[in-house]
Amino acid sequence: RGRSRVWASSRRADGGPESRRVDLSTDEEDGIQHSSESKDDQTSSSDSSSSSSESSEFSSAVKIPDAAFIQTARRKRELARAQGDYIPLDVNHPATVSAMTRSSEEDPESEPDNHEKRILFTPKPQTLRQRMAAETASRSEETSEESQEDENQDIWEQQQMRKAVKITEGRDIDLSHRSDSPAVKKFDTSISFPPVNLEIIKKQLNTRLTLLQDTHRSHQREYEKYVEDIKSSKSTIQNLESSSNQALSYKFYKSMKMYVENLIDCLNEKIIHIQEIESSMHALLLKQAMTLMKRRQDELNHESTYLQQLSCKAETSTNGSLTLDENTQKVLEEVEFRRSQRRQARTFAGNCNHQEGMSSDEELPSADITDFQKNQDDILQDHKKVFEDVNDDFCSIQSILLKFKEWREKFPESYYEAFIGLCIPKLLNPVIRFQLIDWNPLKLNSIGLKQMSWFTSIEEFIDSSVEDTKKDSSSDKKILSTVINKTVIPRLTDFVEFIWDPLSTTQTTSLITHCRVILEEHSSWKNEDSKSRQDLLKSIVSRMKKAVEDDIFIPLYPKSSVEDKTSPHSKFQERQFWSALKLLRNTLLWNRLLPDDTLRELGLGKLLNRYLIIALLSATPGPDVVKKCSQIAACLPENWFENPAMKMSIPQMENFIQFLLQSAHNLSRSEFRNEVKEIILILVKIKALHQAKSLIEDDHLNDLKSLIKEV
Repeated sequence: RGRSRVWASSRRADGGPESRRVDLSTDEEDGIQHSSESKDDQTSSSDSSSSSSESSEFSSAVKIPDAAFIQTARRKRELARAQGDYIPLDVNHPATVSAMTRSSEEDPESEPDNHEKRILFTPKPQTLRQRMAAETASRSEETSEESQEDENQDIWEQQQMRKAVKITEGRDIDLSHRSDSPAVKKFDTSISFPPVNLEIIKKQLNTRLTLLQDTHRSHQREYEKYVEDIKSSKSTIQNLESSSNQALSYKFYKSMKMYVENLIDCLNEKIIHIQEIESSMHALLLKQAMTLMKRRQDELNHESTYLQQLSCKAETSTNGSLTLDENTQKVLEEVEFRRSQRRQARTFAGNCNHQEGMSSDEELPSADITDFQKNQDDILQDHKKVFEDVNDDFCSIQSILLKFKEWREKFPESYYEAFIGLCIPKLLNPVIRFQLIDWNPLKLNSIGLKQMSWFTSIEEFIDSSVEDTKKDSSSDKKILSTVINKTVIPRLTDFVEFIWDPLSTTQTTSLITHCRVILEEHSSWKNEDSKSRQDLLKSIVSRMKKAVEDDIFIPLYPKSSVEDKTSPHSKFQERQFWSALKLLRNTLLWNRLLPDDTLRELGLGKLLNRYLIIALLSATPGPDVVKKCSQIAACLPENWFENPAMKMSIPQMENFIQFLLQSAHNLSRSEFRNEVKEIILILVKIKALHQAKSLIEDDHLNDLKSLIKEV
């Protein structure tokens, strides 16, 4: 059908509609025409059925528009086919060309050969319907050219759409056959899956979490390994970079080794001379101290013997006077001469409240002073010659520390690995001892440790070490404390054991000042107490006990002998009482440096209860007794009674409290009301509040109750 239609079209195109006619009957033409129409209807129906089957197959694979759209497109195609018989054929018409091309593509073998082709010399006669269509077309072309163009445009667009749909269908069908797997994977609802619950999901999540954690740990290990590799690489780079400075390092270490060897050789040689000079100075000071202590004890024995003889009148001459040997007479005259000189000096200075017996009695004869000064100058001359032939780098502490400071700044690792901080105190010990030879801590105006050059140099060295926080500088921080423990404290201990006089307020005050710097301010440098520090404290306690036993003596005389205040017995007893009170005051000055129990045992247990209370009991009650009691109370440390919860006094004060109550009862009967008030104040100060209240109530001293309420 397609071939005959193409051929008929070509015949029409070659000739005019009425130029040539074929001698055929009208009935035959009509029969042919009817048969052709029936065939066209069958073909169209078959085409529509085939197209519907193809579209159904294609719709399963490709999603196309809805049914309404497809039905409208199908009607347009049928209408286009029906109108094709009445539209004049044109070789240039797109539908004709496309039909010819499609027919030739569908059946290339059905075309006749060249010798079979019939050459028509007359056009095929047209049917009535064709003639009517031609006339209608010609009239419509004349009347509405624009509508025809629009219609042709619509027909062309529809044909292009059909071509695009057919090409897409062909491609999709071809691809569906060639591909191994379908383009769209469909879900088969017939497949059954195992049941799923929360436990299974949780187990799977835990399994997944465990795998992720294992992976993370492995990655973490790899990361740590890479970090270590980086550090190792940097260290290697630094070592390689520093290897170029090995020559300079070797030169520095060699020079430092030579310096240390020379320093040690120098100090080993000079330490012998230092020890000799140190021993000479110590012996000179010891000789002077022993001279003064021996003189005081001898004078005490001679004066006590004299007064005892005078009291007993054991040895008398024929005229009734007491005979004395020349030595005793000479000693007594010397003692009285020194006392008169001190008395004149106090009068000249305006000190009229001084009590006899409170003086230290440290005056020496001019000859002894001259001899002591000469010997001391000789020792100091020898002292200057010790390092006279030595370079400052080997005898100056500042220069020595600068050498080690340079080492610490340039090569800190080797410095700390060699524990130089522990070696420096041993190297500085001879030089510091050399500088301390002319230092006397018992002098009131002696230079303090913090003002010494070696002390400030070591502090600067330590401060520069503390700034280097990257290294362990703990050994450097202990240099000063080690020097004090190994060098300064042993020297102080020697002064305490052999030279210090506890009865001397000047020596005690100066010694306490230096010990306070060492024991309080620098004790925190070392957590544990050093052996030298403990030895120093033991020496102080031992020396004070020895002073109580050897230097304190308060005799008891009959009242007839002591009633007269101008009698030798009364004066001697008064001097000895004030001397014992002076030792009590000097002992309690060690408060906060020595343990409280030790001080209470020495000051209260021995001096107060054994000597002072006995002397007070033998004295006549009166203002003098109250004055002595006030002086005793003034010596007691205030921190012993600062506790507000304290309701009772110290147990060692019980005898003193009872004496105060007895004296108050005796004085309350007389006209010594001010003295009674003073006793109540003393009781309040030493926390004997209960006894003070009892005293006020017993003696009906209601006007003095305010003294207790003020506390």
